[in-house]
Amino acid sequence: MDLTVIALFVLGLVLLVAGAESLVRGASRLASRLGISPLVIGLTVVAFGTSAPELAVSVQAGLAGQSDIAVGNVVGSNIVNVLFILGLAALIVPLVVSQQLVRIDVPLLIGASVLFLLMSLDGRIGLFDGLLLFAGIVGYILFALRQSRKESAQIEAEYAQEFGGGGKPTGALPLQIALIVAGLAMLVLGSHWLVGGAVAFARHFGVSELIIGLTIVAIGTSLPELATSVVAALRGERDIAVGNVVGSGIFNLLAIAGIAALVTPDGLTVAPALIRFDIPIMIVAAFACLPIFAKGHLIPRWQGALFIAYYTAYVAYLVLDATRHAMLPAFSSAMLGFVLPLTAMTLIVVLVHQRATPR
Repeated sequence: MDLTVIALFVLGLVLLVAGAESLVRGASRLASRLGISPLVIGLTVVAFGTSAPELAVSVQAGLAGQSDIAVGNVVGSNIVNVLFILGLAALIVPLVVSQQLVRIDVPLLIGASVLFLLMSLDGRIGLFDGLLLFAGIVGYILFALRQSRKESAQIEAEYAQEFGGGGKPTGALPLQIALIVAGLAMLVLGSHWLVGGAVAFARHFGVSELIIGLTIVAIGTSLPELATSVVAALRGERDIAVGNVVGSGIFNLLAIAGIAALVTPDGLTVAPALIRFDIPIMIVAAFACLPIFAKGHLIPRWQGALFIAYYTAYVAYLVLDATRHAMLPAFSSAMLGFVLPLTAMTLIVVLVHQRATPR
């Protein structure tokens, strides 16, 4: 493979991460200057900013006619967010969620995941689907802003520590605008190079663009969410660590897929393999967040380790399937016949026990 292609792919990934960081910093400081509370900034500006790489890549891929990369990026990013990023955050520190909006977001994430599957059954996310998804993200943002007024002082303090500027404008206005413009420029250029490199990788290794979108591209575009949740977990900001993952999943399904479908001629094509396997996995991962719905529930380290193990198994399955490896039948039988049912029963027991425990 041409080293130039590899270099541009890596540089595109770097530009996506740097562009998202620049966009978040500039937009957050501008919002703070306008008097917007840190809680609202965290729920909207930062949530959208960390999903900016997914948006840039999915729109670029859709316009280039690579729907497999566009849709695979959305689905793969959601799987990465829950199974790997949330799992890693829980490994760092057991997660206790007290933010009301996070517990409300989990059913919304499940509902959005199921809606995405229903829209995909005809093999396409069309214009009307895109409009419906985009209307959903507008409604979600308005709902989040309204719910933010009901949060406790503890939650507001947590967001103020992470996203607040001490009540004072930070940095000159031209600098804030320059950060936003630079971030957008890096996202556009980085997405162009990343998508081009992803297509080249798929052709070189003889695998589908869908596999590349579900793995390399999805992991790469999820790096801002990974950094945000890991740093928040290390600082003990558990609501931000969880809220970033769940909120990003909702943004991916409603905003990213919706906008990509609206700007792509004839909409986004959804591969049959996605409908049969990957989207159901995404829905199962969303359901795995249900324990968060129980007030005051602890997400212990063992559940974090379980999530990471499942993501490893999911990627292993994709690799075995793409290479038509001889171990694929045995691996599939073990996962479907023993591991998945056992884990499902464990999560159900944990959830029922938590709901039944007096508070």
